[in-house]
Amino acid sequence: MAYAITQTCCNDASCVSVCPVNCIHPTPDEPDFGTTEMLYIDPGTCIDCGACADACPVDAIFPVDALAASMQPYAGINADHYLGREPAAADPAPNFHAWGPPLFTRTIPSDFPALDVAVVGSGPAGMYAVEDLLLHTSSRVTLIDRLETAGGLVRYGVAPDHPSTKKIGETFARYHHHPRLRMRLGTEVGRDVAVDELARRYDAVIYAVGASSAKRLGIPGEDLDGSVAATTVVAWYNGHPDVPADAVDLSSERIVVVGTGNVALDVARILTTDPASLEGTSISPAALERLKASRVREVVVLGRRGPESAAYTTPELLALTRHEDIDLVVDAHDPRVIEAIDAGGKAALLRDLKQESIDWTAPVPPGKRRIVLRFHSAPLEVLGSDAVRALRVAGDVEIPAGNVVRAVGYRGVPVPGLPFDEDTGTIPNDGGRVTPGTYVVGWIKRGPSGGIGANRACAQETVGRLLDDAVAGKLRVSGRRKGLAARLARRS
Repeated sequence: MAYAITQTCCNDASCVSVCPVNCIHPTPDEPDFGTTEMLYIDPGTCIDCGACADACPVDAIFPVDALAASMQPYAGINADHYLGREPAAADPAPNFHAWGPPLFTRTIPSDFPALDVAVVGSGPAGMYAVEDLLLHTSSRVTLIDRLETAGGLVRYGVAPDHPSTKKIGETFARYHHHPRLRMRLGTEVGRDVAVDELARRYDAVIYAVGASSAKRLGIPGEDLDGSVAATTVVAWYNGHPDVPADAVDLSSERIVVVGTGNVALDVARILTTDPASLEGTSISPAALERLKASRVREVVVLGRRGPESAAYTTPELLALTRHEDIDLVVDAHDPRVIEAIDAGGKAALLRDLKQESIDWTAPVPPGKRRIVLRFHSAPLEVLGSDAVRALRVAGDVEIPAGNVVRAVGYRGVPVPGLPFDEDTGTIPNDGGRVTPGTYVVGWIKRGPSGGIGANRACAQETVGRLLDDAVAGKLRVSGRRKGLAARLARRS
């Protein structure tokens, strides 16, 4: 019986590297790897060896005959990906290895002097860079993060009811104990140490600082009390130290989330889920207590365009449709919504949901908490005098709400001492190289696109640029590192 990849796929591609028959695609060297929603197992080629399930860092792979009822559709999703395709040729894969001498699979020779490299940021992008440096070079690595707890996006950006996705943090955490890695937590670049000081003290510095700010809607009333960024809500329920326990007001019955990506679905789901089901997860205890007292009965997920253009992934929406304690409703106010659903594609996943033409002047209906998906509704103005009262959308419709959450994307912020492109919200770079000795990886490099696993190939490209510069003699090596190391150690 074949295996199938399910909702929590992180695109890390560890499964690809251990598959003995090359039945998992797209692989990192295939053109659609960077844009795929998930990876897929070819049931016609799979030999049921289970190597992929053992290697998966997020427990997303199961035998088809062992899939729970809610996961059964993934057998078809995996199989459908290969309809009309020729089976791929087998490609024997290397085995995983424990700590030991690095495998010099790059252009750098094995006898090249060890480099001292600082990696700023302990999220997935930074940790994939750390992994590459430790496993494939003899580099000594210093991992720097402004927070006292490592993890970045995995720790503070993944919804607490997705524990399997968070498990990849355990894979990253094992590198924290590598003999050639030093941790310097609670250390902020620009506050505790300057960019030029790091440049003087290390042979190379890789910045993996992500995209920590939220894009704005650019409409009147956006700064009213009760109008918040999804980044704030996500940080709140994950217990981020920068966000207070009362950052999210749950005193109104309706909240509008602007945006249709996975983050928008995460926010809507957490705000409407029975708090009892979140007990025992990684959710912030303070947030959980506030959710237990929440008056929120309905979350409206608002999209500017139609359901065929929604940004959420198929696995995330599919999982939401099977959430038994939440009613999921499509607002059928616009005939184009129904036309898109009938036309098939991603929108067809909404076919079996309730469809209502909602009267926004009526109170929120009793019964289960619910999520309303409303499309073709560009936000025009947040209404209210001192605080949010409603959101006016295209068609001059007012949706009463006590909160508006903008979930329309992330944006990088400048690092003092480094160049910054205001238009893209990234640090200008060439394949990860800012200048010889200074490099970027992850969202600050390429913009906020791609999930956790996409950072692996991104990090390999950046480390490749670093090693090219090292071999070409372009890195400035001073050897004066003891003073900084001691100062950073005092902050750890």
